[in-house]
Amino acid sequence: MSDIKHHLTDALLMSYAAGTLDEGFSLVVATHVSLCDECRARLEAFEAVGGVMVDECDEVALADDALDATFALIDTLPAEQAAPRVAAKNNVFPLPLQDYVGGDLDNVRWRAVGGGVMQAVLKTKGPGKVRLLSIPGGTAMPDHGHRGLELTMVLKGAFEDEDGYFGRGDVEVANEDLHHTPVAVAGEDCICLAATDAPLRFKGLVPRIAQPFLGI
Repeated sequence: MSDIKHHLTDALLMSYAAGTLDEGFSLVVATHVSLCDECRARLEAFEAVGGVMVDECDEVALADDALDATFALIDTLPAEQAAPRVAAKNNVFPLPLQDYVGGDLDNVRWRAVGGGVMQAVLKTKGPGKVRLLSIPGGTAMPDHGHRGLELTMVLKGAFEDEDGYFGRGDVEVANEDLHHTPVAVAGEDCICLAATDAPLRFKGLVPRIAQPFLGI
């Protein structure tokens, strides 16, 4: 039984099923769904509805070489991508995230951003940003708001803020209405996966000065 309390919204799951989310948000959704039975079931329901809608659409003729082109694309995949993989039970990162990092927590190339906090920006397409954050237990992140959407998923440890307690697998969906000060729960580092589509809105002077250099 999953202990996840904070889930993805229907709007996010429907957008993911339709393929309209940008890559950074899609990565958070895929990582969360790999751990969350409830959201995986809801996603499958939305995908089923989408399948019915596709069945009811008018048929469109494929190009004569469509099948050959598909097989040719499959042949270009590295062997490790083409073959199914099983994650070890003690891994911190679910498989969707491992594909971006090239492994588990030990493979992350961290960069210090101050106050013991470290980040690693992941390469994704689109205007948004996606990063891993490592926050020492008991450490508060700078007080901030949002200019757009931010999805933050806990991978290890936990944090607390105005919206409650977030442990492994939980996702905080933050928009322009949320202004908060996340604090990593004491006892162990909090490792998070965070995706944004706009820069954060920091209240303090120091974070605002550092923001252009950190890309947050």
